[in-house]
Amino acid sequence: MASKKSTEQDPNYPKLTAGEHARIAWNVARMCKRSIASDTVHQRDLEKKVDRIIDRARERAEKNAKK
Repeated sequence: MASKKSTEQDPNYPKLTAGEHARIAWNVARMCKRSIASDTVHQRDLEKKVDRIIDRARERAEKNAKK
């Protein structure tokens, strides 16, 4: 029996705009491409970019919640 998929959003994960989704998808695709090239390749720069996108979305959500 399949479990019911949760429709609730994770409270630690902010709502993203379409542009933010696209930038994250692009960076994840670049991470995948790098990992295919070599298992020892450095990917922290792309991880930081994704973290910054999520942090900005979180800040925006907090700012909008105060209004």
